[in-house]
Amino acid sequence: MTIAHEDEPDKLIVVQTLATEPRARTMALDPATHKIYLASAKFEAPAEPPKPGQRARPKMVAGSFKILVYGRD
Repeated sequence: MTIAHEDEPDKLIVVQTLATEPRARTMALDPATHKIYLASAKFEAPAEPPKPGQRARPKMVAGSFKILVYGRD
């Protein structure tokens, strides 16, 4: 995840590149605390290759869903 600061309406400055878990998705940013919330889970390997025109969608491992919270100290 790339974290940037908006110096001006048309100018962003990269502040940090943050390593997250694979497949983690940004859910929300709290503007008051600057905390970032991401949804994450573990996934099974696809059992078989997808059929033509379809995507392989691995199944989520039961009980592995979690919310990751990132913020400044």
